[in-house]
Amino acid sequence: MNIEGKTVVITGGAGGLGLSMASALAAKGASIAIIDLDPACIATAIEVLPAAKGYAANISDEEQVERVFESIKQDFGCVDVLINNAGITNDGLMVKQREGVVSKTPLAKFQPVLDVNLTGSFLCAREASALMIDAQSSGLIINISSISRAGNVGQSSYAAAKAGVVAFTSTWCKELAKYNIRVVAIAPGFIKTAMTSKVPAEVLSKIEQTIPLKRLGEPNEIASGVLFAIENDYFNGRVLEIDGGLRL
Repeated sequence: MNIEGKTVVITGGAGGLGLSMASALAAKGASIAIIDLDPACIATAIEVLPAAKGYAANISDEEQVERVFESIKQDFGCVDVLINNAGITNDGLMVKQREGVVSKTPLAKFQPVLDVNLTGSFLCAREASALMIDAQSSGLIINISSISRAGNVGQSSYAAAKAGVVAFTSTWCKELAKYNIRVVAIAPGFIKTAMTSKVPAEVLSKIEQTIPLKRLGEPNEIASGVLFAIENDYFNGRVLEIDGGLRL
């Protein structure tokens, strides 16, 4: 797919990896629609990308997702690429013992991660693919997974959700191919973002030592992977791992 002139919808596009992707694709001539939860962050992103349009929505809410994609259809006429990038973490051991007391991760901490990362990806992909099919145009869905999909201590919810979007990828690839819609996933490793900036420096240093390239990835390196996925029309149903060689 030639990205120039195409409409790209990016969830969680107002910051971090999402904004990096938006900037890279806009530079290639794409029209950008940003979906994010925080209107203030959206406004800041639009200052950086004045040609983009922003939409505030909770992607785990079905009615909000339906409304926002209807607005995108009215504003852009179509959707060519959806990047399911929005995600949250809320880490914690499933159970742990301290001073003789066993504590358990409550469902209220576990469920929101699945709601945003997994249910949100499903809802956005459903609406985007319906628009693509209705327009009888080829399209692409990119699910942002994670190296953590293989399982990581303290990340039951996040690992499950990121493994789930890979399962979505292979399933939707088979379902949507007849409409000329490709579905792929990208699995970043540890990338320099606001999320990793919250990790203590000594912990990050230890992580870097486990990475063969001995450094965290840069957001633009994930954006380059997105461009590859868009431009290579035979890449379908697979996971592009961009993790510096690290395997959890």
